[in-house]
Amino acid sequence: MQAHLLEQALSVIKSEQILVNIISRRVRQLSNGQRPMIAAEFRMGLADIALTEVIEGHITFEQTSEFIAEPIAAHRSNDRQTDGWRSSDSK
Repeated sequence: MQAHLLEQALSVIKSEQILVNIISRRVRQLSNGQRPMIAAEFRMGLADIALTEVIEGHITFEQTSEFIAEPIAAHRSNDRQTDGWRSSDSK
């Protein structure tokens, strides 16, 4: 993570705690296959991409008065394996 990007992102989102939560969630999304909303440069890490998205205004946040649960993607069932191998107890 590049320090100058962190400083610029903190000028956009003043709270360090909120910024950490936003960046960690976006890094998780990027690592799960979502595409960046910016033209990523060579050797940019996922955190640098997320920070740049905040700096450029692609990512914002809204603070609500009540808790709203984040939707969770459905998990694959344990009985279905995708690597072509079968365990001894599966049929």
